[in-house]
Amino acid sequence: MRGIGLTEFGGPEVLHVVDLPTPDAGSGEIRVRVHAVAVNPTDATFRAGGRASQLAGRTPPYIPGVDVAGVVDELGPDTDGRLAVGDRVIAVVVPMRPRGGTYAEEVVVDERSVVHAPRGTTHGEASTLLLNAVAAHLALDAVNLDAGQLVAVTGAAGTLGGYAIQLAKARRLTVIADASPDDDDLVRTLGADQVVARGDGVTDRIRGLVPGGVAGLIDGANLDAVAMAAIADGGILVTVRGWSGPGERGIAVHPVSAFDAFTDTTLLERLRDLAEDGTLSLRVADVLPARDAARAHQRLAGGGIRGRLVLDFETSLAEV
Repeated sequence: MRGIGLTEFGGPEVLHVVDLPTPDAGSGEIRVRVHAVAVNPTDATFRAGGRASQLAGRTPPYIPGVDVAGVVDELGPDTDGRLAVGDRVIAVVVPMRPRGGTYAEEVVVDERSVVHAPRGTTHGEASTLLLNAVAAHLALDAVNLDAGQLVAVTGAAGTLGGYAIQLAKARRLTVIADASPDDDDLVRTLGADQVVARGDGVTDRIRGLVPGGVAGLIDGANLDAVAMAAIADGGILVTVRGWSGPGERGIAVHPVSAFDAFTDTTLLERLRDLAEDGTLSLRVADVLPARDAARAHQRLAGGGIRGRLVLDFETSLAEV
């Protein structure tokens, strides 16, 4: 089979078509024929070498990719019977594992990380759900606010930020979110109760609405220490890129990683159901042939993408 990988870390240009052995599903595993893969910022971090220490000793090519949508084409021994060959599914993997990530024509996945795709969605739409929805769910668990309390979300127009808003509203929280003028309507449609301008001074603008500061903030914009200015004494800052503080004024800093919950089948199914009933919006910015992965990464680096770019693996890479 073929995939998209890299033999050295660098810019988008290091991504190229590679030959890979076709994997077989082992005990408790499922093989998925890949139809679509969402392009996430974590893929770019992987490509650029941000995970190099976790790949030490591995033989390239290294295969990026976390999210995947496709069809089950092989069940390993001792699977639990939830899924059958031919089922449309979505799954998530940690790309630093020995088998690599999801940029490949076939992917073998721990069955706990595979669930049925949301009904009524395309493969491309379905592929955009799990990584960012899991991260948003974990962020809201870490904030740990009660219904009616106020949470702030930065990076609100992004996929993670959008899911954080929608999941917060499902928990009956009040949401302050940031947005550029072009994204104001989008962020309000996602459910934000109040919107402030993003960029320099965003914490001052949040304080303008809540002079005492918010009880919790989910930092999808990676403001890190800067975000604490918007938070009340003793509040909570949730980060999604690993920044862990130190805090100040009694503010607790909680880094969250979606990788920690990839085998929580119950959570993955719950998020799938929320996408199926429309609580979570699946936003596809564009679909590109898988062979154009480098161009997708270039577009991601250029910013301004609303929704996820998706790589289409239904067109054979053998045609490259």
